[in-house]
Amino acid sequence: MERRTLIILGGAAVVAGGAAVLLKPEPLPVAPAAQLAFPGLAQRLAGVARLEVRRHDGTLTVTRDGPDRWVLPDKSDYPARVEKVREILVGLTELRLVEPRTANAELLERLGVEDPMRPGATSSLLRLLDASGVPLAELVLGRRRMRTQGGLGGQNVPETIYVRRPSENQAWLAEGRLPVDADPNLWIDRDIANFPRDRVRQVVIDRPAEGAVELVRGGEPDGTLRVTLPADMPATDEVSVDEVGRAFEFLTFTDVKRDTDAPGEPIGQAVFTLTDGLSITARGRRDGDAFWVVLSAAGDDEAARLNARWRGWAYQLGPWKEKALLPTAVDLARPPEAAPAPAPTD
Repeated sequence: MERRTLIILGGAAVVAGGAAVLLKPEPLPVAPAAQLAFPGLAQRLAGVARLEVRRHDGTLTVTRDGPDRWVLPDKSDYPARVEKVREILVGLTELRLVEPRTANAELLERLGVEDPMRPGATSSLLRLLDASGVPLAELVLGRRRMRTQGGLGGQNVPETIYVRRPSENQAWLAEGRLPVDADPNLWIDRDIANFPRDRVRQVVIDRPAEGAVELVRGGEPDGTLRVTLPADMPATDEVSVDEVGRAFEFLTFTDVKRDTDAPGEPIGQAVFTLTDGLSITARGRRDGDAFWVVLSAAGDDEAARLNARWRGWAYQLGPWKEKALLPTAVDLARPPEAAPAPAPTD
């Protein structure tokens, strides 16, 4: 009896052991480490002469104009933001292909990596080329994903983006930051100046077709600008006068050209005298409804820094800025009060 029990127990142990072996999960295959999309690109960045972002509705081009200077040919070679270009170059060198996705050409649109030249496509083709026009890196860019890790702190985790090589149908999920924009205005610094209104002490406007206007700020601590010319100036509109003092607060442009190519006809100039010995001359031009201005500064080191940035350029501003930079007496006059409505009669 004892012998038979031992045999049964021993058999059960063998069966249990075998079942344990059968039920033991198979080790999952180890995913290969994410590979760089462009190995060795970092060592070749010095040879990049042109950066392109191609889309179905146009191509943005940024070209190198020195060791650390880039310009936009479509904006009259206006300087590009170096940090923007550097972000793209570094982003490409650090981009890693994490996971292969579809290789079915019919499904590429779902990831936003369809043919960038197809009408209505949302994808972009990013290219780095050397001085001979030979591509050093090319990639079709699709949908980006910015994720936030849950839990305490909500820490950001690396961004991901769907990509594929233009000569292949294989799409990839890649890890890295590539904030590519096709709008040229996002590649340039559109800020012109930012001077608070209390720095403006005097403004002299000379518009041959409309006459001269002068505004002077009073000497009291909280003095306001007042129109001193023309002498017979009627009551002024306080808001319009205040806008003249704010003419250079957060001033930005909407377009830019070489000053030699400035469109339109001259309409006059204004000289703004500011504190600390700085003066700014604004020469205005009108091209239809568009308002353009060429700026120059005189004074000390501050003027030299401004001229280094402004020299050679004409800036298109919002049309409403004409009344702030080159106002006429009519622009500054208080609007006539509307006559009261006649009383109703029975």
